[in-house]
Amino acid sequence: MIPEDSVKPGSTDRKPSGWGTRHTVIAMGFWGFAMSYAMRVNLSIAIVAMVQRNDSSPTPPPAPHLTYTGLPLRDLSHDYRNNGSACPTSAPKHGESLIYSEDSGEFNWNEVEQGIILGSFFYGYMLTQLPGGIISQKYGGKWPLGLGIFITAVFALLTPIAARTHVSLLIIARIIQGLGEGLCTPAMHNLLGNWAPPQERGFMAGVTYSGTSFGTAVTLIGSGYIIHGDILGGWPGIFYICGIISVLWFVLWCFLVYDTPTAHPRISGDELYYIQSSIGSQVSKKKLATPWKSIFTSVPLWVIVVAHTGHTWGLYTLLTELPTYMRSVLNFDIKQNSWMSALPYAVMWLTAFLIPMTAEIMIKKNWLTTSSVRKICQIIAHVGAAFALIGASYSGCDTTLTIFLLTLAVALNGAAFAGFGVLMGITNTVANISGFIAPYVAGLLINGNSTLGRWQIVFYIAAAVYIFDTIIYIFFSSSDEQPWNRETIIPRLQSGSTEHLVTSEDIQQHAVTSDEEAVLVDHRNG
Repeated sequence: MIPEDSVKPGSTDRKPSGWGTRHTVIAMGFWGFAMSYAMRVNLSIAIVAMVQRNDSSPTPPPAPHLTYTGLPLRDLSHDYRNNGSACPTSAPKHGESLIYSEDSGEFNWNEVEQGIILGSFFYGYMLTQLPGGIISQKYGGKWPLGLGIFITAVFALLTPIAARTHVSLLIIARIIQGLGEGLCTPAMHNLLGNWAPPQERGFMAGVTYSGTSFGTAVTLIGSGYIIHGDILGGWPGIFYICGIISVLWFVLWCFLVYDTPTAHPRISGDELYYIQSSIGSQVSKKKLATPWKSIFTSVPLWVIVVAHTGHTWGLYTLLTELPTYMRSVLNFDIKQNSWMSALPYAVMWLTAFLIPMTAEIMIKKNWLTTSSVRKICQIIAHVGAAFALIGASYSGCDTTLTIFLLTLAVALNGAAFAGFGVLMGITNTVANISGFIAPYVAGLLINGNSTLGRWQIVFYIAAAVYIFDTIIYIFFSSSDEQPWNRETIIPRLQSGSTEHLVTSEDIQQHAVTSDEEAVLVDHRNG
């Protein structure tokens, strides 16, 4: 243990070479978040196979000469673009054996019930955001994160039984999974505060949280092949595989990760000194009084609440409903569906890195003010996504154009990660209400009538929410530090800088955490 009086925050001592224990922490964090999102989104693609196709929606007969290698679907789009029906189906390749039947679902849930099921996860998820921060602050981040994913894994394994017993048990299982996953981000944020030197914090946080997009994309793709190949029973295999891998991850997590560098039995002396001399053994042991009244009467806070709620409405509409849209309207088979549903999140993984990095450069070089950069990012993310959704709603059965526009709508949301501020933990609790309302609204609109016309309305609503929250953000947001923050946060000097940032440690003491927070603290100055 390094004596406290010998540790200076912001020290620039040379970092040790090679793989260190801090790299193991972020590697395990990456895979942990990949699995947490795998278990979050797996139902979105599985439900396509679980539910019987609703025959009340008019579906054109298969095009007799339309094959995967023949005439593109878009060449027939004019026949279906405005008639309110679904797109023509395509015939399988010659000689292809279809193990999985597209209409063989065992449940007869209508679209409203499906919306409730898909959104039920977020009932639990929103409830443990702030408690997760408090628990992690008091007990450390290792066990809240590990147990959160373990609980989610156990109920992933129980999902097929729950679904086949009664729909209410499936909803309860999803709520419990949400409760478990709600602990994960606050806990990881606590760990990053203890393990990430300031000069590496952006990289470590970025790698860790990139697991979310990776897990989403891989799960959507893999699920299509599991269902199509009837692996482990088809759709139940998705939950079994996700659950088993997550349990194995938990075992490794228990032995490889520790709350702090000083608690790790295998850390080298050089790495321990490097981390502690960079962060400071303890910047302050003083417990900070959280000015809740000032926070909740702050106009900029509520502007962020509106912006974040709009962000999650659009994102969760697509995350939960896109596979259903691709099946019921575009008539993609399960393998096409899985690939096309995953594509937007693979691209978003890139934009979530590139756009915040570009924004950071623009601010550091004083090309634009922090406020201007954030507002530009907000416009790119939400107005861009809104127009992409409107365009997709009018693209009819031009599948190439539709997929391009839907991918663009999701990918542009990566710009929003450079447009929010440091109170995202509080706003994340409120904003995730959209997680269960958006799928429910979509279900109400398309219930028994899953047509192009009804889905246009779903996309219109998401686009309108995007535009509304952007208007509010542009006119009322502020990048200025709020008075209540100056009164309670201890200024933290970073290496070579005199910035006054709300840091990971400060945020832990306020129990303010979020999905994007750890990345945002290091991608912006101000």
